[in-house]
Amino acid sequence: MTKDKFFGRREQLNILLKRIGDLKDGYRQNIAILGDELVGKTSLIYKLLGTLWDNRTIVLYLEVRPQALESFAKRYMSVLFYNFLSNSGITLREDLVFLISKSERFIPRTAAKARSILSSLEKRKTSDIFPVLLSLPDLIHQETGKFCVVILDEFHNLEKMGIKKLYAEWSKLLILHKSTMYVIISSMKFRAQQVLARNLSLLFGNFEVINIEPFDVKISEDYLNNHFRERGMAVNKGMINFIVHFTGGYPFYLETISRQLTNPGIEGLVDALEELLFSSAGMLNQRFSHYLKRFLDLPQSRDFIEVLYLISNGHNKLRDISHILHRQQKDLRFKVGQMVELDMISRNGDFLKINDRVFSFWLKFVYQEKAHAFTFDAKSQKELFREKIFSMVKEFVTAEQKPISERLIELLRLFDDDMVQLDRKKIRLSHFREIKPLELNGRFLKDGIIGRSSENVWIMGLKKEAITEEDIVDFSRECKKYRHGEQKKIIITLKDIDMNTRLKALNDKVITWDVNILNQILDLFAKPRIIV
Repeated sequence: MTKDKFFGRREQLNILLKRIGDLKDGYRQNIAILGDELVGKTSLIYKLLGTLWDNRTIVLYLEVRPQALESFAKRYMSVLFYNFLSNSGITLREDLVFLISKSERFIPRTAAKARSILSSLEKRKTSDIFPVLLSLPDLIHQETGKFCVVILDEFHNLEKMGIKKLYAEWSKLLILHKSTMYVIISSMKFRAQQVLARNLSLLFGNFEVINIEPFDVKISEDYLNNHFRERGMAVNKGMINFIVHFTGGYPFYLETISRQLTNPGIEGLVDALEELLFSSAGMLNQRFSHYLKRFLDLPQSRDFIEVLYLISNGHNKLRDISHILHRQQKDLRFKVGQMVELDMISRNGDFLKINDRVFSFWLKFVYQEKAHAFTFDAKSQKELFREKIFSMVKEFVTAEQKPISERLIELLRLFDDDMVQLDRKKIRLSHFREIKPLELNGRFLKDGIIGRSSENVWIMGLKKEAITEEDIVDFSRECKKYRHGEQKKIIITLKDIDMNTRLKALNDKVITWDVNILNQILDLFAKPRIIV
């Protein structure tokens, strides 16, 4: 997503601005921003940097690369001193020695410490550099009263620099230096959560976690409509809905696909996806090919790729993968665990999911077809790719035309007693022996579905509009008619659910699902999402 566009992160931006504002009032709260690659974390930070304007606060933003500690230290100091001098009226150069010398008359102790760090680096004495480096912002505060916000993008790469006692030393500084606020960012969610739980879980100086999710349907549609409007293109809602479904709301993919689209019809969409995903020079094809190469050097790399391919094709349970590959589940479980730790995939109960939705489509439609071809026939492979994309679009369009109740019944028929986690609650998706529509007698809640399994009965209410506390009362009364077996009472709405209604449902033991949860389940069964 380009830097000048900002969609859908206003709440997170306001949290950051408030925490930075609180810093000057003596309240310091560190922040951890976690999210998948390409989900828009850096765009949020660019917006933050463009919004902040305060002479009492110095912001240091640094992308942490897998590099030598010496290079990191010099970059860190360069940005710190440059930003310290940015409002001084001095003509600045991107030269660390120059910046230190110009800062000396304002912050002599900090400048002297920086020179000491440079001297140690020249002598290859790096064992104690990291804590001294992170002490510079506190020194600036002592000398000027200014506060520092240190933003470290992909902070987990610090682990590759050979820093001794990295988190133990950092933890001490987090407690002592209350004038310095840290914002750490990571795309390696699994590893970052481990670090926050085990290494940086502090009584004082702890991290507030902000999770960055893909855009929801409404924001994705706004983004696309704005983009096409700027280009003078008229794209129908069905096409926009498919792009939202295909990208999963990831800003980078919304941007990339919409920019590639020159013809607003289905043919034009297939052309765009062919150019991006199938063409050997395509941006996404190259990106995903390069991503896979990172794993080819790992032991038994073929196993990783086969598991990824099976998940992309809807075989997303360990028992199914084990059966198809003729491998024991215990052997595959370790490899699946490695893939989860690398943030390639994630677990949801008994289900596995590839985190990057478009990468999953590429595996299914491009990579495996090329890998399994007996001869390289670019023309026939391209035609096959186009046929599959056309078929996918057709399946999506067909699904969109069906009543929601019909799509729900089709989904319920796929349940097979598997466990999932939805809205932080575990639930078993019962295998039903009977599923049928149900007419409810609520004042506003009329449509329902009943599903009976050998162990329980699911009573489901469906409402396209927002549900109310009154709906919960009516639905609970209706459910009392069905007294045999264990009950699961579920109301599904295609709108957001307000807090009072959620609390009423919780009190009445009614499960509430909005369209986001419904789409999570549809994803697990490789079914088209509901876009409303």
